[in-house]
Amino acid sequence: MAREEQAERMIPLVGGLYRTHGVVTSIHGRRLIGLSSIDLIKAHKFARQAGAQAMSMDASTAVLEALAELKPGPASLDIARLHQAHRERGEGASLVDFLRGELADILDSRTETAEPRDVVLYGFGRIGRLVARLLIAHAGNGAGLRLRAIVVRKGSEDDLAKRASLLRRDSVHGPFAGTLTIDEEANSILANGTLIQVIYSNDPATVDYTEYGIDDAIVVDNTGRWRDREGLEQHLRSTGVSRVLLTAPGKGDIKNIVYGINHDQITDADTVLSAASCTTNAITPVLAAIDEAYGIRRGHVETVHSYTNDQNLIDNFHTGARRGRSAALNMVITETGAAKAVSKALPDLAGKLTGSAIRVPTPDVSLAILNLSLEKAADREELNSYLRAVSLHSKLRQQVDYIESQEVVSTDFVGSHRAGIVDGLATIVDDDNAVVYVWYDNEFGYSCQVLRVIEEMAGTHPTVMPPRENVTLESMAALGV
Repeated sequence: MAREEQAERMIPLVGGLYRTHGVVTSIHGRRLIGLSSIDLIKAHKFARQAGAQAMSMDASTAVLEALAELKPGPASLDIARLHQAHRERGEGASLVDFLRGELADILDSRTETAEPRDVVLYGFGRIGRLVARLLIAHAGNGAGLRLRAIVVRKGSEDDLAKRASLLRRDSVHGPFAGTLTIDEEANSILANGTLIQVIYSNDPATVDYTEYGIDDAIVVDNTGRWRDREGLEQHLRSTGVSRVLLTAPGKGDIKNIVYGINHDQITDADTVLSAASCTTNAITPVLAAIDEAYGIRRGHVETVHSYTNDQNLIDNFHTGARRGRSAALNMVITETGAAKAVSKALPDLAGKLTGSAIRVPTPDVSLAILNLSLEKAADREELNSYLRAVSLHSKLRQQVDYIESQEVVSTDFVGSHRAGIVDGLATIVDDDNAVVYVWYDNEFGYSCQVLRVIEEMAGTHPTVMPPRENVTLESMAALGV
C-alpha cells in the first residue's frame, strides 16, 4: 500500500514532464508515461529481474522531482541510469546540481520550440492502425509528429464508422486508450484531441493534401502495394508531400532502415525509405551485438511467424505457394527474405545468413531462432550476460530486450516496445556454435521501430540520456551485469 501511494505521487510528475516539456521518462527502457500505480511498481521490479541495479520508489521520486525543477527540453531520460550515475559520480553534489551538469545540452535547448511535422498514413491495416495509436499517444505537448490524415479506398457507405471502430477495438492489442469521435460531415476522426482527416483515394499521385491544411508531410505507406522507387514516388507527385516511408522491405536501391543499426544513414536527400520488415527489425540488432562481440561466420535464421492477412482463413486459391491453405488450421512453410535483408542494414553479414519461415496459427508474436557459427568460442552464461547488458546499457537498448523465465509464452510479449526479446533460458552454446531465441511482437514492436524511423526523418527523435554506451564483453563487470 505504501508503494502504491508513492507511485500515485509519481504519476503527475511523469505526466507533467511529458506534457509540459516533452520529456519521456523510463526505468531501464520501461516507459513510465501513462502507467498505473501498479504498473509503475512492476517497472521497478523488472530492473531486479533483469539483473540491473535495483532502484527504490524513493529514488525514482527524487529524480523526477529534480527534473521537474530543472525543466529540461525534449528528451528520453532513463531515470534509473541517471540515479546510478549520481551514485557513482556525484562526488557529494546534490541530485539537482549533478543533473544540471549531466543534462546541460538539453537544458540549453529547452527554450527551442520544435515545429510539428505532418504525417499521413496511406493504408489503415494492422500496422497502419498501430502506428496511428502510437502517433496519437506520442502527441504530447503538440510538438513533434502530428498525425493529420489517413488515406484509404472507400469500402462501404458506413466506411468512416467502421474505420473508427477498428481503431477503437483490437482483438489482439485491446481497446484504444482514450476517446474517439467521428464527424460524418467533415469525414474526420477526433482521437484524444488529434483531428484526423479521412481521405478516400485510389491513386497516390492525385491527392491534394494542402486542401486539408497538410504540407511538407511524411507519407507512411502501409499498403505494401508498391515496394520499388517508381511505385512509391507516386506519393511525391501529390501536393503537400515531401517524403515517403514504406512499412515493408523496399526493393532496388531503396534504403532499408532498421532503427538502432543504420538510421544514421538517413539524409535529407532521401525522399523514399523503407523500414524493412518486422523480422529484419527483430533479428538485426541481436545479430549486430553478437557479431560485434564474437564474430559470425555463418548462420541460419528460422522464423516461427504468426499468420498474416496475406494468407487465407480457410482453403482457397492463392497465388503464393502453400499460402492458400487455412492459416488457422495449419503450420505453413514459406519463404522469408529477412536473412538476406539483414545485409542491407548490416553489410558485414552479407552472404553469411540463410533463412526460412513457418507460419503458425497464432494472430501475433513470432519467434526467430538464430543458429550461428561464431568466429570466437562462447560460453552460455557469458553470452547471456552480454546480451542482458546490451538490453540495459547499450546503443541497442531501445531495440533489444532480455528475459529469463521458465513460464513465458508468446502472448506475454504482446505490446512489447522492443524490436526483439532474447529468451535467455533457451540459449544453447557449444564452443563456437550458438542458438539464440528471439521473441518479437511482429505488429506492435515493429510499429515502434517504424515510429522511430519517422521521428528520425522528421528530426524530432528525442535526445536519449544518459548517452548510449558501447557494451563489450570486457565492460560487463563495470556495468554491474
